[in-house]
Amino acid sequence: MSNPSIFNNFIAGEWVRSATGQTYENRNPADDSELIGLFQDSSEEDVSRAVVAAREAFESWRLVPAPKRGEILYRAGEILRDKKEAIARDMTREMGKILLETRGDVQEAIDMAYWMAGEGRRLRGYTTPSELRNKFNMSVRMPVGVCGIITPWNFPIAIPSWKIFPALICGNTCVLKPASDTPLTALHFVEVLHEAGLPPGVLNFLTGRGSKIGNPLVEHPEVRVVSFTGSTDTGRTVAAKCAAAFKKHNLEMGGKNVIMIMDDANLELAVDGALWGGFGTSGQRCTASSRLVVHKNVYQEFLQQFIERAGSLKVGNGLAEETQMGPIVNRKQKESILNWIETGKKEGARVACGGNALEGGSYGKGHFIAPTIFADVRPDMRIAQEEIFGPVVSVIPCGSFEEAMQIGNGVRYGLSSSIYTQDVNRAFVAMREMNTGIFYVNSPTIGAEIHLPFGGTKDTGNGHREAAEATLEVFSEWKSVYVDYSGRLQRAQID
Repeated sequence: MSNPSIFNNFIAGEWVRSATGQTYENRNPADDSELIGLFQDSSEEDVSRAVVAAREAFESWRLVPAPKRGEILYRAGEILRDKKEAIARDMTREMGKILLETRGDVQEAIDMAYWMAGEGRRLRGYTTPSELRNKFNMSVRMPVGVCGIITPWNFPIAIPSWKIFPALICGNTCVLKPASDTPLTALHFVEVLHEAGLPPGVLNFLTGRGSKIGNPLVEHPEVRVVSFTGSTDTGRTVAAKCAAAFKKHNLEMGGKNVIMIMDDANLELAVDGALWGGFGTSGQRCTASSRLVVHKNVYQEFLQQFIERAGSLKVGNGLAEETQMGPIVNRKQKESILNWIETGKKEGARVACGGNALEGGSYGKGHFIAPTIFADVRPDMRIAQEEIFGPVVSVIPCGSFEEAMQIGNGVRYGLSSSIYTQDVNRAFVAMREMNTGIFYVNSPTIGAEIHLPFGGTKDTGNGHREAAEATLEVFSEWKSVYVDYSGRLQRAQID
């Protein structure tokens, strides 16, 4: 057996071992006999080195003209495009989702690179007329400093791109701590930016456990922005630490997203959307369509079609082109999902499809769960309230459009919602009334595009948005500038 590949941290433009000298294993969730590589098990000392490198690089990077920063991002997009298939295959190997989806994940990063490259020639401020004679007023964006970037495993290149590209175009420097389940994909992202010409220290990369390096990164006094995507509980801790130090922070957290299927819906289209929304990425998305609220007039017909289609999904290794749903990311997450399934059974929900781990044969070395549908779910059941983050969908009957919206809004999260209807009036009412950051009509709750803001309300986030121009608010500060060329003292609000 050949020796496993050992991958290093990236600090100040150099690939280096961690201060601990320790590594951890990264294995394929579809076949845990495949060791993808060994990654650095970093420590607080490594965090300090990375932050120092980023702080030193900030002094020169912030002075690079924004259009020139944009040119580097554009080159990164071109390199990502050329390496799309190779990166997608490695992503499937380390986190499991099917090639169709990992290719899309890389495409999001490509799209974000091109978008943010263009922002290098915009970064719009605004001018206003002064209330005084011979005086000029304007506002400009300033970089904030060192950004701590903490990203999850389910979109291991798209989400880093949502955070790092806008941070860089604004003139900030970054320290990236990816999820420990997906370090290889994040490493490829760093390699691409290095190849594109990003100066040393502008982007630094550390692997390891959140308990060992996540907290020191959030708490480091030189880190002035923290951008976190993960669980609501962890996000609450991040928010408290940042608030104590008056740090800017944006949080993208949980979701319990609803598709409302009305009695005038195109049922075939709704079933297509429910399958994609509920079982894409094996349900391991913050935007997953984990609740389906279905009008009682079409409930049985929809449920029958949904069960039949879900039961026939091809589950397996995501590298096989015929696979429609891949594995769960790791054993711990698999066990958590199975516990939630048991909770649903105890609550009295009916398992209409799946409800079990897939084991033996081709499933024997991986972490697989059958697509699972709970029918006749009450809105107050825990499986209809809490984020499961797996291939588990709750189907809830309703008697009216108004009841559907009430059920849809009746959770602590507010990321994404959707309605299937042919009634344009209903669609617009739901668009107004659903308390979510994202809303779809005749489409599931997944499928956001990078040129619109991404994020949610309530326990999903803290009011900031990622993607599009909105994300620049996280990574920049406003400076208002007044130029008085009158040659005398003028006093606003007085003269």
